[in-house]
Amino acid sequence: MTYVAVKVRLYPNSHMKKVLDNLCDYRRYCWNQALNLWNEMYEESLITKDKKVKPSEYKVRDELTENKQDWQYQYSSRVLLFAVKDLSDAWKHFFRKDQTDWGKPKFKSKKFYKQGFKTERAKIVKNKLRLDKPRGYSNPWYNIRMRGYRNLHGDLKLTSITRKFGKYYASLVIDTQDIKSKSKTNAVTAVDVNVGHFNYTDGVVNVLPKKLDNYYNHLKHYQKMLARKVVGSRNYKATKTKLYKYYDKVNNLQDDILHKFTTKLVNEYDKIVIENLDVKHMQMSHVASKGMQRSQFGKFREYLEYKCNWYGKKLILADRRYPSTQRCSECGFIKTGDDRITLMGNLKHHTKHNEYICYNCGAVLDRDVNAVNNLLALAK
Repeated sequence: MTYVAVKVRLYPNSHMKKVLDNLCDYRRYCWNQALNLWNEMYEESLITKDKKVKPSEYKVRDELTENKQDWQYQYSSRVLLFAVKDLSDAWKHFFRKDQTDWGKPKFKSKKFYKQGFKTERAKIVKNKLRLDKPRGYSNPWYNIRMRGYRNLHGDLKLTSITRKFGKYYASLVIDTQDIKSKSKTNAVTAVDVNVGHFNYTDGVVNVLPKKLDNYYNHLKHYQKMLARKVVGSRNYKATKTKLYKYYDKVNNLQDDILHKFTTKLVNEYDKIVIENLDVKHMQMSHVASKGMQRSQFGKFREYLEYKCNWYGKKLILADRRYPSTQRCSECGFIKTGDDRITLMGNLKHHTKHNEYICYNCGAVLDRDVNAVNNLLALAK
């Protein structure tokens, strides 16, 4: 069985809008209550050095469940359980600095543009989404129309509802057998990710097209306008809505480029080699950090990993210390010290950013093509 996540747009009626809004608010309440309790347990364990009082998902969940107020019983219990589970995962990331979302969990704000909740008891009835009711709840709930649903045969394992600027979306995790392995091609490729473009054996893919620059100019314009508005005013809310509208356009455009490229790779190649980059620490430097963030290195690897798992293709990760850029693909000579190539080229030998000149065999290569050939050698 294969887990597939399908994102759909929801079209609830006025009654179900109130239901979804209340569930989003309740999830935020549960998260904040759980985080407050988790912080208290964690501080107590540090002071007393007693591991028995150290917080865990089950301790926090049981205490919040026992101290439920009467009004909480009108909401599904799954909202509270998944809020505590997500908080537990967030605390695990806090102790793992290699995670992209590393950091201490924060309290949720009702002013944040994105709200949501999760449940694993929703159902799909006649291509409509039906949420689970709390026990003893007699008021009518209705099936929610949705658009973009793929009719996959399988069990709906998890439903994540999201509200963004009055629009509702659902991510449906389905355990299905409809995803089958791709036919074998016996072909091998390597991808060298760069700021603004990805190089591979068949050419170059531009991940920062001119249309994206236009969107970023609009973002810059509305950010300046928003800074001059009175917080909470009608003009402020209208400008903020326009700003996040372009954030969505940027996200959709980049997702479209990455999905098409990763799908092309798994369709045409059996082995794919990429670099295991430490994106989090690379973005901490001011040098090209904005370009790295916009190029979506981490998202590209995420999409490629799960598609390789789906379709039975092999993904090879080059070690972070593998000198794909500094190594000559012709003779194997590795540049060290002042001879190394940087983002600005090489100051000692006055070479450009995209030039690779081997001081051992005299080969003159394109820097990105040389890196692709070095990565390709790992698969062979």
